[in-house]
Amino acid sequence: MDDEQLWLVERTYTDKGMISLVYATTDGERYLQKQRSMNMLNHIDVTAAVDADPESLDDVDDDETREQYASEASRMAEKHDPDEAI
Repeated sequence: MDDEQLWLVERTYTDKGMISLVYATTDGERYLQKQRSMNMLNHIDVTAAVDADPESLDDVDDDETREQYASEASRMAEKHDPDEAI
Protein backbone atom coordinates (compact mmCIF):
# COMPACT_ATOMS: atom_id res chain seq x y z
CA MET A 1 0.00 0.00 0.00
CA ASP A 2 1.34 3.48 -0.88
CA ASP A 3 2.15 6.03 1.79
CA GLU A 4 -0.36 8.80 2.39
CA GLN A 5 0.60 12.48 2.55
CA LEU A 6 -0.41 14.38 5.67
CA TRP A 7 -0.04 18.09 6.47
CA LEU A 8 0.94 19.80 9.72
CA VAL A 9 -2.24 20.96 11.46
CA GLU A 10 -1.22 21.39 15.09
CA ARG A 11 1.93 22.04 17.11
CA THR A 12 1.67 21.98 20.92
CA TYR A 13 4.48 22.63 23.40
CA THR A 14 4.42 21.07 26.86
CA ASP A 15 6.01 22.22 30.09
CA LYS A 16 8.09 19.03 30.08
CA GLY A 17 10.22 20.08 27.10
CA MET A 18 8.21 18.11 24.57
CA ILE A 19 6.44 19.11 21.39
CA SER A 20 3.44 17.33 19.92
CA LEU A 21 3.06 17.53 16.14
CA VAL A 22 -0.21 16.51 14.49
CA TYR A 23 -0.34 15.84 10.75
CA ALA A 24 -3.66 15.18 9.00
CA THR A 25 -5.09 14.34 5.61
CA THR A 26 -6.67 17.18 3.64
CA ASP A 27 -10.13 15.70 4.22
CA GLY A 28 -9.50 15.74 7.99
CA GLU A 29 -10.48 12.08 8.31
CA ARG A 30 -7.13 10.65 9.45
CA TYR A 31 -4.19 11.91 11.48
CA LEU A 32 -0.76 11.05 12.83
CA GLN A 33 0.62 12.43 16.07
CA LYS A 34 4.36 12.63 16.75
CA GLN A 35 6.00 13.51 20.07
CA ARG A 36 9.47 15.05 19.96
CA SER A 37 11.78 16.53 22.56
CA MET A 38 12.61 20.21 22.15
CA ASN A 39 16.31 19.22 22.03
CA MET A 40 15.64 16.94 19.07
CA LEU A 41 14.18 19.84 17.10
CA ASN A 42 17.64 21.40 17.00
CA HIS A 43 18.72 18.47 14.80
CA ILE A 44 15.70 17.94 12.55
CA ASP A 45 13.35 20.15 10.55
CA VAL A 46 9.60 20.12 11.09
CA THR A 47 8.21 19.95 7.57
CA ALA A 48 4.87 21.10 6.19
CA ALA A 49 3.97 17.53 5.25
CA VAL A 50 5.01 13.95 5.92
CA ASP A 51 4.33 10.67 4.18
CA ALA A 52 3.03 7.88 6.38
CA ASP A 53 1.87 4.30 6.12
CA PRO A 54 -1.96 4.41 6.08
CA GLU A 55 -2.03 1.62 8.67
CA SER A 56 -0.23 3.89 11.16
CA LEU A 57 -2.92 6.60 10.97
CA ASP A 58 -5.72 7.16 13.46
CA ASP A 59 -9.29 8.14 12.59
CA VAL A 60 -10.63 11.54 13.64
CA ASP A 61 -13.86 10.83 15.51
CA ASP A 62 -14.98 14.35 16.41
CA ASP A 63 -16.76 16.36 13.67
CA GLU A 64 -15.40 19.71 14.87
CA THR A 65 -11.84 18.41 14.97
CA ARG A 66 -12.29 16.79 11.54
CA GLU A 67 -13.41 20.13 10.06
CA GLN A 68 -10.53 21.97 11.76
CA TYR A 69 -7.96 19.45 10.51
CA ALA A 70 -9.39 19.50 6.96
CA SER A 71 -9.28 23.29 6.85
CA GLU A 72 -5.75 23.59 8.21
CA ALA A 73 -4.34 20.70 6.13
CA SER A 74 -5.84 22.17 2.95
CA ARG A 75 -4.45 25.61 3.79
CA MET A 76 -0.99 24.17 4.40
CA ALA A 77 -1.11 22.19 1.14
CA GLU A 78 -2.00 25.34 -0.80
CA LYS A 79 0.67 27.56 0.78
CA HIS A 80 3.66 25.26 1.34
CA ASP A 81 5.78 22.67 -0.40
CA PRO A 82 5.68 19.32 1.43
CA ASP A 83 9.40 19.43 2.35
CA GLU A 84 9.34 23.08 3.44
CA ALA A 85 10.58 23.62 7.00
CA ILE A 86 7.86 25.12 9.16
